[in-house]
Amino acid sequence: MPEILIYTTKICPYCIMAKRLLDKKGVAYTELNVDGDSKLRAAMMEKTQRRTVPQIYIGDLHVGGFDDLYALDQQKRLDALLGLA
Repeated sequence: MPEILIYTTKICPYCIMAKRLLDKKGVAYTELNVDGDSKLRAAMMEKTQRRTVPQIYIGDLHVGGFDDLYALDQQKRLDALLGLA
């Protein structure tokens, strides 16, 4: 199973939905909360070229945000990426 990394903030509804989807799939992930950590947020923005959260990685693949993660699930491609298929 690939490592899953998700950059989040506490009050972001899309972060909550992304974590719920991953929890529903039964996969473990590492959550990096960028609230109040300007260095971590800067590192996220440099790595992803995006300012918004969540930012999700499955292994080396930058999935993007919740909408991207949800689209992969709807296209029946997420389980394979997560190593569940």
